[in-house]
Amino acid sequence: MTKKMIVRADDLGYSEAVNLGIAKTVHEGLINNVGFMVNMPTSQAGYDLIKDADIDLGLHVVICQGRPLTDATKVPSITAENGEFKASKVYRTAKNDFVNLDEVVLEIEAQYQRFVEIVGRKPDYFESHAVVSDNLIKGLQIVADRHQLNFLKFLWDDQPITLHDKKLYMYMESMGDNYDPYQTLKKAASAEYDDGYAMMVNHPGYLDWYILTHSSLTVPRTHEVAMLTDPKMKQWLLEHEIELIRYSQI
Repeated sequence: MTKKMIVRADDLGYSEAVNLGIAKTVHEGLINNVGFMVNMPTSQAGYDLIKDADIDLGLHVVICQGRPLTDATKVPSITAENGEFKASKVYRTAKNDFVNLDEVVLEIEAQYQRFVEIVGRKPDYFESHAVVSDNLIKGLQIVADRHQLNFLKFLWDDQPITLHDKKLYMYMESMGDNYDPYQTLKKAASAEYDDGYAMMVNHPGYLDWYILTHSSLTVPRTHEVAMLTDPKMKQWLLEHEIELIRYSQI
């Protein structure tokens, strides 16, 4: 009996090198769900690389990388003095949730509207990049409800995400020691869930100066490109009767 699972790539738009790596995994590999960052200088170029692909494209909301689409003076709780978003480590090390709900809703809405402007339609799914805060999650829910979006609420607490009536059990191990994406995908594909599906979240990409100076995730991105485009991995999935589905099929 065929088993179904989700395999996703995040961070389209992050940099030129990341765009190229993701495009390769879409056109030559296993990826059929892609999270799109719309606030970056290379966002449009990234979209152009995959715009004709038969995939689900999600809005990967960002409040910790690049510049806001809203005037920075209107969203001071999430921006630094230089007008860029505060870094992810600022959020991670904060003792309290400093994100202002009204401000973050403004920015999330702006990113949603930019997605629609670039792509010409609603995102197939909707989630966020790198940062978790109570007010960010509340803001995402507000915008998701406003536009009837498929919101993948991720709380960093080992609880599955619920989409419609199915649960999604996330596998994302790229920040761990001795990370092997081949083994992570096989582990996720081999898991048994009666109430939903395994979901492997990848961050494939190549490396350029921007990524090397702005992201703590570097070499594993290239390893994921290799795994996701390896014919042996595709053959393994076929032999084990694993079907890779999209969020829109749930």
